[in-house]
Amino acid sequence: MPAAPTLDERLDRLPFTSRHRRLLLGSGVGWALDAMDVGLISFVMAALATQWQLSAGQLGWIGSIGFVGMAIGASLGGLLADRLGRRQVFALTLLVYGLATGAAALSWSVTALLVFRFVIGLGLGAELPVASTLVSEFAPARIRGRVVVILEAFWAVGWMLAALIGYFVVASGPDGWRWAFALGAVPAVYAVVVRRGLPESVRFLQAKGRLEEAEATVRAFEDSVGFRPEDVPVQPATTSPATSPAAPGRSGIFAPAMRRRTAGLWAVWFCINFAYYGAFIWIPTLLVAQGFDLVKSFEYTLLITLAQLPGYAVAAVLVERWGRRPTLATFLLGSAVAAVLFGSAETATGIVATGMLLSFANLGAWGALYAATPEVYPTHVRASGAGAAAGFGRIASILAPLSVPPLLALGGTLLVFAVLGAAFALGALATVLLPEMRGAALPGTAVPAEVPGEVGTGGAVR
Repeated sequence: MPAAPTLDERLDRLPFTSRHRRLLLGSGVGWALDAMDVGLISFVMAALATQWQLSAGQLGWIGSIGFVGMAIGASLGGLLADRLGRRQVFALTLLVYGLATGAAALSWSVTALLVFRFVIGLGLGAELPVASTLVSEFAPARIRGRVVVILEAFWAVGWMLAALIGYFVVASGPDGWRWAFALGAVPAVYAVVVRRGLPESVRFLQAKGRLEEAEATVRAFEDSVGFRPEDVPVQPATTSPATSPAAPGRSGIFAPAMRRRTAGLWAVWFCINFAYYGAFIWIPTLLVAQGFDLVKSFEYTLLITLAQLPGYAVAAVLVERWGRRPTLATFLLGSAVAAVLFGSAETATGIVATGMLLSFANLGAWGALYAATPEVYPTHVRASGAGAAAGFGRIASILAPLSVPPLLALGGTLLVFAVLGAAFALGALATVLLPEMRGAALPGTAVPAEVPGEVGTGGAVR
């Protein structure tokens, strides 16, 4: 008599149900609001540069201080999510950065704005790894990468909202940037929706011994499509032939079997953060410095942002056909080429065209990275591992906006984007250290054994 399927197996054999759709949409709206908040600061910087007569150094700190908070928030958010639950921490992060963004509308000086942006960053940084972990833990293995890339695609929606707010609100008058921050308080209200409407992770509930709640959640997903555990034969996803029980004190992200993965993940996160935020936080301001007026600068930025959506769409297909690692490496190399082309563009047409190429390739890379990140670690450290990688990456987010002014002074826009292109290329190189998890079940409570090369075939975890 075959063994009864586990809760994880029951989740993996489900089709994409209405409850999956509700979870994806609910998490995606929070993700988009996060992106809107991050994107707003690039437009606010361009406005305050002239309104408050700010120096390049002051602008650099306004762009970077939020990432200081995000670095701390990402690490703390992941740790809390592994202890308190994914849904609880997700709602808390929305509340924190929503309230802080609304308060930033009252900023009376650069110092006050820096303080508010730091608190905003705490919430923003904590949300992203927690939301991606929650969605990844519910998605069926055969489409998990695609679902997480679709979640990440909501980032483009949020950034486009930021661009629209920049175009219609920030550029509308001297207090436009204050009204923009006021609109950024919406996530505080949405936190109530998350807390009431989204399920808690089944894998987290099992890890905490809350088996009745876990069973009820899985049953609700099965009921939505008329499934029962005994109705459909179990077809488990490919798993690693080499796993060992988690040893107390040796099961963290720096355990011997985890070090290679952690090093590769941290390197990719660092490089992509440095290049992405070095470019996109400064693009509106750089366009103004090149002679375009504020409205035209925001218009071009909006056009460049639109290219993010097809980048995500292509990545969503490729992560399940090629795999996470080759998709990530390809998009990062494409980003490197696009960055150099953008830095050397001189005409308005060239700037928009190469900027759209950069946007397409870079956000496709982000989609693949978010698909890969929650798959690296076992359940009990998944959120904290993802949060630690994001937190380390945010160090680069801090450094990038601060690096742009001296690079500009040294070699102009071309040097800036050549350095950013080099960061993309290094990130592509670091992907060789990551496991390939296409079609594989998520690691449970065991630590994957160290296997030379970590080269996966056919979806196996190596």
